[in-house]
Amino acid sequence: MGDKTLNRRRQQPEPAAADEKFESWAQLAWAHLEDVRNSPSPPLIQCITNFVSMDLVANVLLSAGASPAMIHCVEEIPDFTPKVHALYINVGTLTPAWLPAMKMAAAVANEAKRPWVLDPVAAGASGFRLRACLDLLTLRPSVVRGNGSEILALFKGSVDANSKGVDSTHESMDAVDAARSLARACGCVVAVSGAVDIVTDGERVVGARNGVPMLQKITATGCAVTALIAAFVAVNPSQPFEATAAALSVFGVAGEVGTGSAGGPGSLRVHLIDALHGLDRAVVLQRVNIGDVS
Repeated sequence: MGDKTLNRRRQQPEPAAADEKFESWAQLAWAHLEDVRNSPSPPLIQCITNFVSMDLVANVLLSAGASPAMIHCVEEIPDFTPKVHALYINVGTLTPAWLPAMKMAAAVANEAKRPWVLDPVAAGASGFRLRACLDLLTLRPSVVRGNGSEILALFKGSVDANSKGVDSTHESMDAVDAARSLARACGCVVAVSGAVDIVTDGERVVGARNGVPMLQKITATGCAVTALIAAFVAVNPSQPFEATAAALSVFGVAGEVGTGSAGGPGSLRVHLIDALHGLDRAVVLQRVNIGDVS
């Protein structure tokens, strides 16, 4: 990543026509993926994530050109976290023993001026989980990515009596207003996953319309895309809104490409990783679908 790349994007004029805007987002998504792949050294992403997702998170990061580090021991954080390019925190298999490490890592990342990304898995499922996520929000994440139910739970600050754990009972579009309000209150980018992935910084709102339904049949794909967001933000920390939309769309494109060779969820998991590794400019420019939300 170089200053010329960033300057080129900042100076790019805002196109007027819908087709031109689509092309602009596609070019931006490709540029972000290239930045990860072409960094002088692979962006180092510290992942404090759940036991279910560790393998897929690590392999998605590697296939995109980043370097995962599964460091969650509180004793290691003061030495290690300042060295990373971004931190990713996921509360999927949260325990009281892990929460202090999450909070310390977020605080150290902030002190070291490193971006960090929060995945508030099943935030409304229990009081303990909700309080943990709300405490982490006070530590100023750069990006929060969750499903509709998780974002609504954070916005309302209350346990969801109808919670089904990691399964959302709300569509992403149901949480647009909550996401905007949460982004403004926390000073961060909020992404809501769904049939249309919503991304907002409190003012701007876009939708990423890539992906395939079968991704929902593979555990930890949501965790993995949040890790990819962390990698994209790591190489473009001044553009968390753009990086988040780009990562969601690129991951969705990889799912679309991988589905063509997959016979079911098990093989799609393998082909997803292969597709992300092999994505080229032509495919990204042709398939990326990011635009305004109406």
